[in-house]
Amino acid sequence: MSNPVEHVFESLRKGLVPERGIDTFAVGVDRPRGELHRQLELAAKGEGTIKFLRGGYGCGKTFMARLAILDAQQKGFATSFVVVSDNDLKFHRFDELYGKVMAELSTAVCPRGALGDILDRWIARIEDALIEAGVDEDAPDFSARVRKRLDEDLASLTGGKAPQDFVRVIQTIFDLKEKGEIAEAGALISWLAGSGNVSASAKKAASIKGDIESRDALEYLRGVLEIVKAAGYAGLLIVIDEAETILRTRSDSRHKSLNGIRQIADASGSYPGLFWLFTGTPEFFDSRQGVAGLTALHDRIRFLKQGKFASPRQAQLELEPFDAERLRGVALRLRDLYPAKDRDRLERLVSTAFIDRLVAEVTKGFKGDVGVVPRQFLREFVNVLDSTDDFDDYDPNTEYAFTPEPLNAEEQHRLHGGQVEVPDDDDGPVPVEDVW
Repeated sequence: MSNPVEHVFESLRKGLVPERGIDTFAVGVDRPRGELHRQLELAAKGEGTIKFLRGGYGCGKTFMARLAILDAQQKGFATSFVVVSDNDLKFHRFDELYGKVMAELSTAVCPRGALGDILDRWIARIEDALIEAGVDEDAPDFSARVRKRLDEDLASLTGGKAPQDFVRVIQTIFDLKEKGEIAEAGALISWLAGSGNVSASAKKAASIKGDIESRDALEYLRGVLEIVKAAGYAGLLIVIDEAETILRTRSDSRHKSLNGIRQIADASGSYPGLFWLFTGTPEFFDSRQGVAGLTALHDRIRFLKQGKFASPRQAQLELEPFDAERLRGVALRLRDLYPAKDRDRLERLVSTAFIDRLVAEVTKGFKGDVGVVPRQFLREFVNVLDSTDDFDDYDPNTEYAFTPEPLNAEEQHRLHGGQVEVPDDDDGPVPVEDVW
């Protein structure tokens, strides 16, 4: 794995939000970041909580969500980052969402698919507790005593309410690993993580049939959450990014997805240590096709603002749009971070005056709309840093001329003040219904 600085610049060259190292150039986000830290502290104390991050295109919602993931892991949380897609994730099918959450389950030491590692850490803590209590780890019955404690902990952690398949699968995973049948145990870990591609023979070992169904997935998530905490983690942060994608789906699917979010919001307090973070555009929250069309959800997470003041502690946390000063601050941070061969030369040629000129030219190229600028600006700026570092005779003050690259669909949409195209089958406000 590349170091964080290399990862940051490689991502920015491609117009992507880095997954690591973003705290090194986070500028102008102290207030929303502080509120997310407050939510993490609540979760670490045993609260179940939910937050909705709102902001227009280019405000940095994905950046802030990625920063929340980084901060959470540094505070000892397990995390999962899920991007809503109308192609491979039907949000109203909670078994699919559960599978996505498990596939992206991460910790500071395991970047993806961390469920197996978390189970191992939980079992290791059980073993350590027994040894500290004076049990001989070399005794013939040590494994049996670990299994007995595992069974007791499973019942205690889940309050005896976990699905029986959940309990049996974990017990069988332990038994298979004790017998050295690692591949078979791995197959059951995949099943527990929501995979639908597990062989019948692997399922038979745990006396299970079929796959995790939508109506049961929330209880499986509850069980996983308790094991995450038993493994020594402070809690679990789940990010659901780009919720506005729901608006592009047909009304029946959109209605079910919004009702699904309502159910998560209603149940969030009963999942101690779980922090849900959704990101979405104002249109997603405020339009009739979105949250505002579902009264039960809209009333619960209504956004309140008095003039320019919006408390960050309310359900919706607003991100302010980028401005020229924030772009300038990010550029200065990146220049300081850049691994230059000749630091003095880089700072002399890519001066503060040059950065001011670049900010002005890029924003002018997009009619002064800084909201569509960040991706292009950062790519342009990193290219200037690269060229200055690569070529001894390159001077950006004489060579550089900004030419806007083609906008992607979302940037064109933002620049021309468009709205999300909602399918024309809309049939009114969202009906309140239970879908799981």
